[in-house]
Amino acid sequence: MNKKEIARQYISHLENGNVGQVVALFNQNGMVDSPLYGIKKADEFYRELNNDTSNSELHLKGIFEDNESNDLAIYFTYKWTLKNNQKVEFDVVDIIEFDNQNKISKLKIIYDTVTSRKLVEQL
Repeated sequence: MNKKEIARQYISHLENGNVGQVVALFNQNGMVDSPLYGIKKADEFYRELNNDTSNSELHLKGIFEDNESNDLAIYFTYKWTLKNNQKVEFDVVDIIEFDNQNKISKLKIIYDTVTSRKLVEQL
C-alpha cells in the first residue's frame, strides 16, 4: 500500500471506531501527539479516544504528500459525538510521519480545541 492508501484507510477505520485496525497502521513504537490528549503511544491514544466517543463522522478534504520526506498531511472535517451525546465539529490536519515500511511512526493532530476541550472535561 502507498501512503495515500494508508491515509484513506486511517480515515475509514477512525470513522468506524476500528481501534485495532487504526493501531495496525502504526509501527510498534508509533506515537500520537494530540492537542487534547497529549503525547501517547498509538494504542493508548486510540483506546482513550474510543472510550470518549459514541460516534464519529469524518469528511476527507484532501491528502497532501511531501515528495522530499516520508511525511503526508490529511485535511478533514471531524464531527465528534462524545459518550455524553455532546457534539462538536471542527477541521483537522493530521501530519503523518512514515517509517521505511510505510508504517506510521508519528501522527501529529492539529485543530482548535476551544470547544472540544470543554466538552471532554465534562465527561
